[in-house]
Amino acid sequence: MVLTTLLWSSAGVVTRQLAHAQGFEVTFWRSFFTVVSLLLILPLWQGPRVFARMPWRQGAFWLSGWCWAVMFTAFMVALTMTGVARVLVTMALGPLLTALLARVVTGHRLPARTWVAIMLGGAGMAWMFAGQMGEATSSSAWMGSLVALGVPAAAAVNWTVVQRSQAHGESIDLVPAVLLGAVISSAVTLPLAWPLTAGGRDLAWLAALGLAQLAIPCVLAVLCARVLPAAEVALLGLLEIVFGILLVWWFAGEVPRPEVLSGGALVMGALLGNELLGWRAARRAASQEAASDVAPLGPA
Repeated sequence: MVLTTLLWSSAGVVTRQLAHAQGFEVTFWRSFFTVVSLLLILPLWQGPRVFARMPWRQGAFWLSGWCWAVMFTAFMVALTMTGVARVLVTMALGPLLTALLARVVTGHRLPARTWVAIMLGGAGMAWMFAGQMGEATSSSAWMGSLVALGVPAAAAVNWTVVQRSQAHGESIDLVPAVLLGAVISSAVTLPLAWPLTAGGRDLAWLAALGLAQLAIPCVLAVLCARVLPAAEVALLGLLEIVFGILLVWWFAGEVPRPEVLSGGALVMGALLGNELLGWRAARRAASQEAASDVAPLGPA
C-alpha cells in the first residue's frame, strides 16, 4: 500500500512536464490511458477470458466502478472551483469516513491505536495547509469543497465494498472495476476537455500517468484492500499527499512551507506508529497462540 501511494503521488511531478494539456483534458487522457493499460494488463495477468468473467450483474462491481470514476474525476473538478489546500484537507477526511462506514457495514472494530492515528493524521494534514486555507467567501469555493468531499466519500465506499465482499466469501473480482471506473471517467470528462490540445510530448507523459499513476497502483490498492482493514487502507492513503509534496520538492524545486514539513512529519509519525504497534500486537498474539498450542507435560 505504501508503494501504491508512492505511485499515486507522481502526478504532481509529471503534470509539471505538460506543455499544453490542462484541467479536464489531463483527467480525460489520464483515464483514457488507464483504460488502454488495463485492457493490456488484465488479459496478461488473469488470462484472455478475463472480460468474459467480469461480474456485470453484480451490484458490488458497478458500485466499485462508479466509486473509482468519482475518485478519478472529482479531484480535478474540485480544483477548478476552489484552492488546492482546501481540496487536500477535505480529502484528509478519508480515513475517518472509511472507519465509520466500515464499522456500520462490516462491524469491524478498529483498535484504539488506529483511531489515534486517524486523528493525528487528519490534524497533520490540516496543519500542513492551514497557512494557505484563507476564507472561502464565494459559493464556488464552498461548492468546490463539497465536490472534493466526493473523493474520500467514494474511497470509503469502495474500500468497504471490497472488504465486505472478501469477508463474506463472495467470489467477485473487483479488480476489473478499476477499468469500469476509468471508462466512465473518460466518457464524462471528454466533453469537458474538448477541444483537445495535447501534443505528442504531452501524450507520452499522460500515457505514463495512465499506466504508472493510475492503472498499476489502483489494481494494487484493490489487492491491498482484500487483506488490510478498509480504514487502514484509507489511512495509508494519506501518504500520497506527503509523497507528492516531497517529489515536487526534490524534482521540481518547489520548496514546501515549514508547516507543510511539520504537518507531514506528524502524518508520517502517526502512520509509522500505527503500523509498528500493529506489528507488535500481531507478534504478541502469534506468540500467545503458539504457547497455548503446547500441551502441558504431565506424569507418564
